[in-house]
Amino acid sequence: MKLPKPKMSLNTRLLLSHLAVMMVGLGTFVFIAKVSSPQFFILRLEQLERRGFITFRSARTYLIDGFHTAWNRSTFWSFIVGGSSAGFLSYCLSRRIMKPLQQMKEITQQFAAGNLKERMPESDILELNQLSISFNRMASCLEDVESRRRDLVSDLTHELRTPLTVVRGYLEELAGGEIEPSLQLYANLVKETKRLERLTHDLQELSKAEAGYLSIDLKFVNLLPLLKNLISRFSDQLLEDGPTLSLDSPESLPLVIADLDRTEQILVNLIGNAIRYTETGEIKIKIVEKGSYLWLEVIDTGIGIPQEDLPHVFERFWRGDRSRSSYSGGSGIGLAISKKLVELQGGKIEVESQLNEGTVFRFSLPLSK
Repeated sequence: MKLPKPKMSLNTRLLLSHLAVMMVGLGTFVFIAKVSSPQFFILRLEQLERRGFITFRSARTYLIDGFHTAWNRSTFWSFIVGGSSAGFLSYCLSRRIMKPLQQMKEITQQFAAGNLKERMPESDILELNQLSISFNRMASCLEDVESRRRDLVSDLTHELRTPLTVVRGYLEELAGGEIEPSLQLYANLVKETKRLERLTHDLQELSKAEAGYLSIDLKFVNLLPLLKNLISRFSDQLLEDGPTLSLDSPESLPLVIADLDRTEQILVNLIGNAIRYTETGEIKIKIVEKGSYLWLEVIDTGIGIPQEDLPHVFERFWRGDRSRSSYSGGSGIGLAISKKLVELQGGKIEVESQLNEGTVFRFSLPLSK
C-alpha cells in the first residue's frame, strides 16, 4: 500500500519560498561578481601600471591574491549574515500572514463545538481582511440559522403539545371508562386532529417556501372574479351581529402577473385573520393601483396590534395572544407563508395597525404592462 505523501503547511511553504528567492538572488549576485570583479580589478591595475603607480609585477600578484581572499571572506559572511537576517524576516512575515488563518482555524473548531459567537478581527492585509469580512458574514448567517432552528423546535413543540394533550386526555378517559362516548367527544377529537393536520400542512408549505421549492405558476390574471368570489364565500360565514365584508374596487382591473391559486391562499389567510379579530364593525378589501403594481388591502376595524408587535407579525409561530383575544387560534404560520408567497410573485407585503382601532394588511403584485 502506497503511503500518502506528507503535505507541508502554508507557513512552511511561505518560509521556503522566501528562502528560495533569497538564495537565487544571492547566488546570482555571487556568480556574476565572481566572474566579472577580478577582470575589472586586473584591468584597473593595468591602468595604474601604465600611469606609473605600480611598477612591480610581484605587487600586482599580491594585490590580486589579496582581492580574492577579501572577496571570499566577505562572500562567506554575506551568506551567513544575509541568510540569517532574511530567514528571520521571512519567518516573522510568514507568522504574520498565517496568524489570521490560524485564528480562522481556531474559530471554525469552536463553531464545530457549538460556539457561534466568535468573529474574525480585522487584518492589515487587504485580501485577508476581505476574507475575514466574508467569514464573519457567514458566521452571522450560521448563528441566525441555528437560532431560528432552536426557535422552530421550541415553537413547534409548544404548538404540538396542546392538541396532543387534549387527544391523549380524551383517549385515557375513554379507556378508563371515566366518560361515555358521545358525538360531542368525537367532534372534539376530530377538531384536534384537524388542527394537527393543518399545522403539519402549514409547516410543509413554509419549509418549501423558505427553501425556494414552492411551485409558483405566474400568468396574466384578472383578480376581480376571485375577489368577488371570496366576498361571497366569507359573507356566508359571518354572523348577523358580526362585521360586514365589502369590496372597494374599480369596475375593471388591469391584469397582473401572479399565481391565481397562491394569491387566493394569501387573501384567504388575511381575510380569515381579519374576521377572527374583528367582532363587530367592517372588513373591507380595497384595490389601489400605484405605479407598476396593484395593491390589495385588507382593512378591518378589529382589536388591532400593538406597535411593539408589528415587526414580528410575519415571523413564524407569532401570535399576539397577550394583546389579542384568547380565542386567537391558528398555527401562527399563515402570515409567514403569505409573506413568502408574495415575495415569490415579485411583490411585497406591509402591515399598519392601531390598538383597538384596526389593522391594514396590504400586498402588491406586478402589473402585466
